[in-house]
Amino acid sequence: MELQTLGDRNLRKLAFSHVIHSIKRMNQKNKNEPKNRALQNIMFSILQAEDETRARRALTTLCELHRRKVWFDERTANAICKACFHSSSRIMIAALSFLLDYEKIEDDDDSDANSDEDDLTTHNPQVILSKEAVYKAQHKGTTSSKKKKKAKLQRAMRSMKKQQRLSSEKSSLTYYSPLNHLIDPQGFAEKLFSRLQTCTERFEVKMMILKVIARIIGLHRLILLNFYPFLQKYVQPHQRDITNLLAAAVQACHDMVPPDAVEPLFKQIVNQFVHDRSRTEAIAVGLNVVREICLRMPLLMTDDLLQDLVLYKKSHEKAVSAAARSLITLFREVCPSLLVKKDRGRPTDPKARPRAFGEVSVASNVPGVELLQDGDGNESASDGSDDDNDNKENIDTDGDEENQLSGDAIGSEDDDSGDDNAIDEDNDTNNSIDDDSGVSEDDLDGDDDEEVELEAEDVDELEEGCDSKNSESDAGDGSPVTKESMAKKRKFSDFDGQLIAADTSLRALKRLAEAKIGCVSSDSSDGILSNEDFQRIKELKAKKEAKIALAQQGFKVPSSDQLSIKRVDPVKLE
Repeated sequence: MELQTLGDRNLRKLAFSHVIHSIKRMNQKNKNEPKNRALQNIMFSILQAEDETRARRALTTLCELHRRKVWFDERTANAICKACFHSSSRIMIAALSFLLDYEKIEDDDDSDANSDEDDLTTHNPQVILSKEAVYKAQHKGTTSSKKKKKAKLQRAMRSMKKQQRLSSEKSSLTYYSPLNHLIDPQGFAEKLFSRLQTCTERFEVKMMILKVIARIIGLHRLILLNFYPFLQKYVQPHQRDITNLLAAAVQACHDMVPPDAVEPLFKQIVNQFVHDRSRTEAIAVGLNVVREICLRMPLLMTDDLLQDLVLYKKSHEKAVSAAARSLITLFREVCPSLLVKKDRGRPTDPKARPRAFGEVSVASNVPGVELLQDGDGNESASDGSDDDNDNKENIDTDGDEENQLSGDAIGSEDDDSGDDNAIDEDNDTNNSIDDDSGVSEDDLDGDDDEEVELEAEDVDELEEGCDSKNSESDAGDGSPVTKESMAKKRKFSDFDGQLIAADTSLRALKRLAEAKIGCVSSDSSDGILSNEDFQRIKELKAKKEAKIALAQQGFKVPSSDQLSIKRVDPVKLE
């Protein structure tokens, strides 16, 4: 390391290659942790020293060993990240450029791997399509309709292969960045942001610091609320490197940030970029940035704003119309109710809504086990005669309950008619109807119905509605009420209420019986899934995904974890 600081260039190269190759040979067969730790301590002490030349050579050595995956541990990654706070600006710039360029190197490797995987998937397709769809595409319809159906099948197969590739990449966890292994990412981001606010370096260096902060916020899903107003100062169409700045803004958005903190920045992007007097390039960039931010934080969008942005789909500029249509496609999946009816198309879930801020979906069971239960239910329905017998028994018991309830209703009707006759006799003797006695009779009728009301909880609201409607109609009529019409009204209204009560209680009993049967069937199994069950779940998932891919031509909204790993490319925003 001392020889690398001398003036001779050939000597510096020789000493550097000697250090790299000797440490690589030492760790070739197995990792020698005690020696590695001792050498790392020497490197870290040189890197943290004030001598700029020696510290720069130590940083170069550490970066090379980390890139070659010789010292591929958390200590080395944290030491390189801490070099961003070095007093020398040259060392800080070298550390920042390594952190940003490392992801470009990883992206290039991933793209090569993806092309290889595409070749493999074309030779061995794993897509499960229904035989009916394939038959229709090949044998039914005219020549043009067959071409359309075949093209639709090919699109579905391509989307399925892409999803399988993404899931395999996620399961293999090939993605890596030194920023992944930060010990205290929140403290690191706050410290680097405070250095950015007081930084007097040139604009390129500030931009590098800003991109690293945005990458850390998105990768670790941090909350740094002062970062968004800082970005807001630079959001102008004429700003230098505006696409890089907007990519950093998108990268810093995730579902754990309060929407109120990002809303001013979001509105400024819309107001500055997307308006009629703006250039077409600026409108296209603004719409693409809006789409990427709404992909991460859909709660920022309102229905009025979305309807205004969607109108750009009629633009004659291809980039603008394509950006507007991509926004429509996103909200067909995320929240179709925000779109006008003609723009909704055929969404897979018309009632889909974005999750509220802070809402997390917690898995309470094995993912996909409901598909297995549905498949087992269909198979058992196809074979089972025992289930038919059980259903007959259930129907018989339901019939007995219905007869019993109708008997109660008839009995209560006879009681009501007896009460009506008694009222008629009293009225004949007294030739007048007292209001207080009428109220008490209604109360008594309500008490007679309580036995039916207790059987089903939902009946209370129905009967209250019926009583209130009858009382309003009686009070609203100005005509004098005769005793016969009053008795008939009460008789028919009570009978209708009892029929509704009987029907509702019968449905409640059926629901209760079905719930009990479901509980018994779930309790009868031990809840342990075998390897065959997991294989069956995988096949059912593939079938379901193929069906969805055939039904829709949109895209699948990625999860928040996939979005945090994904690096936003500024070129794609244009």
